[in-house]
Amino acid sequence: MKRLTVFLVAMFVLGMAATSFAEGRLVIYCSNEPFACQAVADEFAKKFDVKVQMTRSGSGSTYAKILAEKDNPKGDVWYAGTLDPHSQAGVNGLLESYESPMLKEIGPEFQNPATSKKYQSTGVYAGVLGYSVNTDVLKEKGLEMPRSWEDLTKPEYKGMIQVASPQSSGTAYTVLATMVQLKGEDAAYEYLAKLHKNVNQYTKSGSAPGKAAARGETMIGIGFLHDHALQKANGFPLELVVPSEGTGYEIGGLSIIKNCRNLENAKKFVDFMLSAEGQEVPQRVKMFQVPTNINAKVPAEAIRLDEVKLIDYDFVKYGSEDMRAHLIDRWVMEIKPLAR
Repeated sequence: MKRLTVFLVAMFVLGMAATSFAEGRLVIYCSNEPFACQAVADEFAKKFDVKVQMTRSGSGSTYAKILAEKDNPKGDVWYAGTLDPHSQAGVNGLLESYESPMLKEIGPEFQNPATSKKYQSTGVYAGVLGYSVNTDVLKEKGLEMPRSWEDLTKPEYKGMIQVASPQSSGTAYTVLATMVQLKGEDAAYEYLAKLHKNVNQYTKSGSAPGKAAARGETMIGIGFLHDHALQKANGFPLELVVPSEGTGYEIGGLSIIKNCRNLENAKKFVDFMLSAEGQEVPQRVKMFQVPTNINAKVPAEAIRLDEVKLIDYDFVKYGSEDMRAHLIDRWVMEIKPLAR
């Protein structure tokens, strides 16, 4: 009897320890720049005394990972990356609904922007789509600065442009959706076919073209301009261009994964990243996105949404699974083969 009592007490203690350990953990899937992901993970771990595991990959790849793990989720929260795949994850039942008490400090257009309208994703930052030009390479080649999307199809820029692939990159999907909303679908794909003649590489990552332009490996990189502003702040010879026809923009998503193992810590993380304090953490490592918390500082290097010509980007329509799959499939059928 005594042995049984000791055994039961031991099992109880072990159970409590396991519970305590589980409550002290958080697994973050992050689709921001690696150094920004790490800064956020470290700050949350320190502030809340939580053991944090962080995995970084692009938003398209992260969506695929969450979908593959739906019957046995490994991650707890998905931070950053374009809203569209977050929205698709919500429609497919992969995300928890959570109305954070911090929503009162978030701009109205960012509070519940995803297609499901179930508070499954919240906007944690915004960023403008455009391109950067390496001014040293431009001068060396004696070319004029492009100022519009249409300029990028001029023959003098042949082989001088990089843009990501929409199969892996949320940034590149935003390019697709932006062109469709600017031009109409058929005209958009005609434009992309012309642009292709000047593309030297379709990268996996949305931020890679800006880095390549900074290093002079390509003259022009298409992407979200806060990524390119980082390269410029680090001393690279880049000029950032918001195309004259108008352009799209991203809302960075923040979502809790359905049936995650550490739900309470996931909620704490969402609350923290929706606070002004949380949204200012990436700024310390030169991430120049526009915060969605109305009380957060806006980096001086950020391109503010109200100062440039933006399209009325339809996040509900272009964040739907059917539309996203349709546009990417059409790119795979019509544009990708041109690269062979």
